[in-house]
Amino acid sequence: MDDATARKRLKTMFAELERSIGVLRGDPVAIRERSAADAGADLTDADRNQAMLDVATLQLKAVTEALARLDEGRYGRCVDCDKPVPEGRLEARPEAARCVQCQSRLERRR
Repeated sequence: MDDATARKRLKTMFAELERSIGVLRGDPVAIRERSAADAGADLTDADRNQAMLDVATLQLKAVTEALARLDEGRYGRCVDCDKPVPEGRLEARPEAARCVQCQSRLERRR
């Protein structure tokens, strides 16, 4: 993927993630009396909301780092081994920082 296409896709992703994070952090809902079941449902919704916020925040960080790599001329190179990140991987995940092998190694360590 050429740099101009990558930059456009990454900036679009960045804007969408910022909007999503804004929605997820939205204003608190007006407080009203709730039954115990409603309180439990609210906790589940809050947990789900927090999980989505965490994922969106991590992805926003990855997109920001990819844009920095573009600016530095390092986009498309694995941050661990410096080999090229396969074109197909960048098409699927423009924010990818690692080649498939290095990403697999990182995930196994977790």
